Amino acid sequence: MNKNITSQTLSRLPLYFNYLTSLPDSRKSGHISATAIAEALGLNDVQVRKDLASISSGGRPKVGYPTSELIGDIGRFLGFANHDGVIVVGMGNFGRAMLENRSFADYGFEVVCGFDCDEKLVGTEINGKPIRDITELEDYCRQKNIRIGIITVPETAAQKVCDIMTTAGIRYILNFAPVHLSVPAGVAVHNENISLTLAMLSRKTEIGEIK
Repeated sequence: MNKNITSQTLSRLPLYFNYLTSLPDSRKSGHISATAIAEALGLNDVQVRKDLASISSGGRPKVGYPTSELIGDIGRFLGFANHDGVIVVGMGNFGRAMLENRSFADYGFEVVCGFDCDEKLVGTEINGKPIRDITELEDYCRQKNIRIGIITVPETAAQKVCDIMTTAGIRYILNFAPVHLSVPAGVAVHNENISLTLAMLSRKTEIGEIK
């Protein structure tokens, strides 16, 4: 198996995983072809076949992949079995939703703690997860070996929070604040701008890409 896959392939693997795990149990016990997956997701079957071949050796011509094994191969490649700890900074409505979201565990992540500077929130819990003062973040992350952080603070505070995270050893940041973040080498940031995503979705509808 070729582990040096492209970023485009990496971005499609979660789509395959979501589709396969959504299948009824009766279908998971059988085989599935790259063509069937491509048709279900509206993708090119040649591309899907190449993507799957890069992370799984279980495919057979005219037979396809054992569905349950393929789910396992994709999950292992994406690290869904790692159970990585995640912290969230910013306990507004969106941050609270992150702590209340129970689906993270399905993908190998556990949101373990929230951080904020509001004295009314510090010391409370959300969905059984403690809320700590932002000043405790560095020590907590180092003690727990946390490498993943989610930023849900206003844009004016995002860079400061990002700096605290990177100093604490965070290496992967999911940023929901609508601002570009500067990070040192070795730190990966994914910016999730919901307003921009909605605008792009609306534009795709207007030009007829969505049927």
